[in-house]
Amino acid sequence: MTSTVWPVLHYDVPGAALRFLTGLGFTETVVIRDDVGDVVHAELSWPGGGTVLFGGTKHDDGVHAGFRAGAVYVAVASEEGVDAVHERAVTAGATVPAAPHRTAFAAGGPAYACAVTDTEGNLWTFGTYRGGG
Repeated sequence: MTSTVWPVLHYDVPGAALRFLTGLGFTETVVIRDDVGDVVHAELSWPGGGTVLFGGTKHDDGVHAGFRAGAVYVAVASEEGVDAVHERAVTAGATVPAAPHRTAFAAGGPAYACAVTDTEGNLWTFGTYRGGG
């Protein structure tokens, strides 16, 4: 199944965001740079499916201009996968508001999850919950 929901984030230093996100395990799909080498637009895929888009805040003429920090949930296949991405996030310099733990989301579904923030305040939650309560 093709993923059709792609979160969009903006960074003051998109090159650092690119390094951070690839350090977490995302794979570069598209990276477009301007004439001085700054990232204008990037598309990164997650190994289990899904894509995140981002660009720099200095390029303010796009449809998403002016947006700041956001939040993204990424479904991970296993508790071991959550632990692994948490370790990679710590290595990449993330702040950790919630270490891996067992929890339940609002829909009542059990999950194993962690939450990290990147260097610009975007909240990334990685967990085993895949929807459906």
